[in-house]
Amino acid sequence: MKGLIMNGKKVGCIGCGTMGGAVIKAIAASDLDVSLYISSGHYSKAESFVESLSDLSSGGKARPCDSNLSVAENCDIIFIAVKPAFVMSVIKEIAGAFNRPRVLVSMAAGITIQSIQDCLSGLPADESAGEEFVCPHVFRMMPNLPAVYGESMTALCAGKDASEEESAMVTALLGTAGKVELVTEKMMDGVTAVSGSGPAYAFMFIEALADAAVKFGIPRKQAYVYAAQTLKGAAVMALKDERSISELKDAVCSPSGTTIEAVAALERGGFRGLVIDAATAAYNRSVELGRKG
Repeated sequence: MKGLIMNGKKVGCIGCGTMGGAVIKAIAASDLDVSLYISSGHYSKAESFVESLSDLSSGGKARPCDSNLSVAENCDIIFIAVKPAFVMSVIKEIAGAFNRPRVLVSMAAGITIQSIQDCLSGLPADESAGEEFVCPHVFRMMPNLPAVYGESMTALCAGKDASEEESAMVTALLGTAGKVELVTEKMMDGVTAVSGSGPAYAFMFIEALADAAVKFGIPRKQAYVYAAQTLKGAAVMALKDERSISELKDAVCSPSGTTIEAVAALERGGFRGLVIDAATAAYNRSVELGRKG
């Protein structure tokens, strides 16, 4: 079904940094029938990135482009994987390619679909290279770093003009990098704060747990394995077990045991409140970026 949906589509990515690169590598490693076009701030970086895809399933159908406009001109679906501050300038740069129906997918935190559509509607006529300007259908996504290993939690929302077929195509592409859920755009700042930024919170917890293990005499290398695998196992249980998160926590806490003492210490330190405060700070920053955009 996925191959039928894609049907030889041409997929481009403007920017091949950490997140854009992770998503494109996942697509290249999949069995989707697509061709890939990549650009970067420096052509040599795009070349090196494409070379790194050569052993992957669709890697042989990847090619570097010497400009962002070249990516847009060649592709049906265009991912914009640049920093939020550069999104609008990239859109203006590639406007000349919008002479037939295309899909535009932004990865930028805080940049709303409406702000992208406003930018598109404000483009001067001469930026469409003298041809009829066909406004692309816009999507907004928020992946996270585990996309590098095919374990991303990606939220996707579609502009009002996007079709079900387009949503299916973008979902199929992003599904190669992990789990994808369609959400309303009003949820995106919250998604950014929880799953977009969330891996950093988890890494900090793993590091702290490993530090405790070292304190107890466990070698550092083993300490990271114990801590990371413990969080991985807990995450798998949280996703697959039918019990609530609270019930799972209670299942580990034996009466008068070690775990309940640890939980009490975390509560005294305001663990839950700190996590909520951290996510709230990320949420506020995402909102602020949207206002600037």
